Amino acid sequence: MHRFLALVLGPLVALLVLVAAAAGHEGDAPDPTASHVESLAVSPPSPRASSKNVEVLAHVYPGTGTLGDVYGYGGHAYLASWRGRGCLSKGIRVYDLRNPRAPKLVSTFADAASDPAVAHTWTEKVIVQHVNTPSFTGDIAAVSFQACFTPDRLNPTVFRGFGLYDVTDPAHPRKLALYNTEPGVNGGSHEIWIEAVGTRAYVYTAIIYSDLRTGCAVHDFRIIDVSDPVAPTQVGTWSACTALGIPPEAGQGGFVRNFVHSVRTNEQATRAYLSYWDLGTVILDVSDPANPQYLGRTTFDPEEEGDAHSAFVTRGESLLIETHETDAGVPSFWDISDPSQPVKLSEFVPDGYQDDTVHDPKVRGSLAYFSWYSLGVVVADITDPANPRFVAQFVPDSDVVNPDFFCAEPCAEVWGVFVERDYILASDMNSGLWVFRIH
Repeated sequence: MHRFLALVLGPLVALLVLVAAAAGHEGDAPDPTASHVESLAVSPPSPRASSKNVEVLAHVYPGTGTLGDVYGYGGHAYLASWRGRGCLSKGIRVYDLRNPRAPKLVSTFADAASDPAVAHTWTEKVIVQHVNTPSFTGDIAAVSFQACFTPDRLNPTVFRGFGLYDVTDPAHPRKLALYNTEPGVNGGSHEIWIEAVGTRAYVYTAIIYSDLRTGCAVHDFRIIDVSDPVAPTQVGTWSACTALGIPPEAGQGGFVRNFVHSVRTNEQATRAYLSYWDLGTVILDVSDPANPQYLGRTTFDPEEEGDAHSAFVTRGESLLIETHETDAGVPSFWDISDPSQPVKLSEFVPDGYQDDTVHDPKVRGSLAYFSWYSLGVVVADITDPANPRFVAQFVPDSDVVNPDFFCAEPCAEVWGVFVERDYILASDMNSGLWVFRIH
């Protein structure tokens, strides 16, 4: 199955093409966003037989509703939501993990129940960072909002863009602002990053297919100054179409498209790494947010499907991990010591890779953690990135029946992974939040 799943490009491409038929299409543009109750903490289950070298600490099933990514911050897990069958607009749920064996739901925000302004949206991505500016000091959660599919996708009355929330007290989140992108042009903010630098703070986001739908007049990649989080202001954009002369329909692989699917920056906010689908990972100098400069990009063999989905940079920004969301997609490792000429070092190919596709990468120390849909979370030792080595795997139990999920029968579909303190978080689209450790 094309685990591109229904992340839904239109709104933003988390691309889960689980099943080609599941991915929505608008005109001739594939939709990469089509991705592949109170919570109840249950007793730690035994990991499935396919899990290796892990200890499960806890599991929380939040109830009906399909889940998105997970982000760990300050001893809390922020669990996002995907559109699922019914686009239930469940928002972000926050769990206190000070006792990782007994997660406790402490709040929910960015959901339609508490804020009708975000009805008919889904919130697949949440990033939390500390911000210290003249206008705000505290922790901010940046949340991506995408409009649901027909008839909401291009309905100008449905909110799409991103939200900023004060989560300094995670039990009492407070909405600061909703930043709207152009109704009718795009489906919203697909993937998102927030970074503070000095007394400024910026949101970096991918607005899929903006270039394609506007003839490159409006760009996929945007930089928004959120130093005053109640009044976000766009300060910069970048496009391969205008900067490099590469049109959005000139990609390679299954979708033959170039669009910005995901973005993250370094901690200094001097470089941005754009997962540009069939164009590879584009590296930008964003020291001046109003004037991003192209440094280089990864490239693919002409016979390969590109589908660069997400990236993680480590080793003093000399090592790039690039994931590819396509049939049998695997992560690749690149030496980017010279960003103008990235050098491919290796690929990580675990047992069973041909049955699904990798999704997102995370790194702590010498270990890389990959969310891999039905393969769960796969962990690799990358001490030698030219020869990554399998360490562990966690596949959630799949006996939860979630009526909002697309599986006809119970199944495991791990969307996100995050290393928080001395444990690992996994978000399963069907069954919820999992907390585990590696032996």
